[in-house]
Amino acid sequence: MRNFDFSPLYRSAIGFDRLFNLLEAGQSQGNGGYPPYNVELVDDNHYRIAIAVAGFAEHELEITAHDNLLIVKGAHGGEPVTRNYLYQGIAERNFERKFQLAEHIQITGANLEHGLLYIDLARVVPETMKPRRIDIK
Repeated sequence: MRNFDFSPLYRSAIGFDRLFNLLEAGQSQGNGGYPPYNVELVDDNHYRIAIAVAGFAEHELEITAHDNLLIVKGAHGGEPVTRNYLYQGIAERNFERKFQLAEHIQITGANLEHGLLYIDLARVVPETMKPRRIDIK
C-alpha cells in the first residue's frame, strides 16, 4: 500500500487537520471486513449504508450515533448452539462496525430487510453554512 505525505497540505489548509489525520490513519478495523457493507449515494444529499447481517434478529442489532461516529453492533444473545457443520460459510460471530460521518450528516432511519440492515443518512446543511451573496455598498 502507498503512503502519502500530507504535511504540505497542513500549511495551506486551515481546519482540515482532523480530515488529514483520518486519511493517514486509514480504515484499519480489526474485524477483517466482517460484516460486508455497501455505501450508496442516493442523490446529492442522501446516502444509504447496507450491511449484510444474515443470522441476526432485529433485537440483536444496535445502532448508535455519537460525535460524527456511527457504530453498528451485532451480538447474539443467550447460549451458543453447538452444531456439527460439514461446511460453515456463514459467519455467526458478533461484530462492531464503525463509520466516521462528515459534519452535518444525520441518520434519518434504519430498517432490516432480507438479511440486510439499511441505514439512511442525509446531509442537512444549516442556513448559516449555505453560500450567501454579499452586497457591495
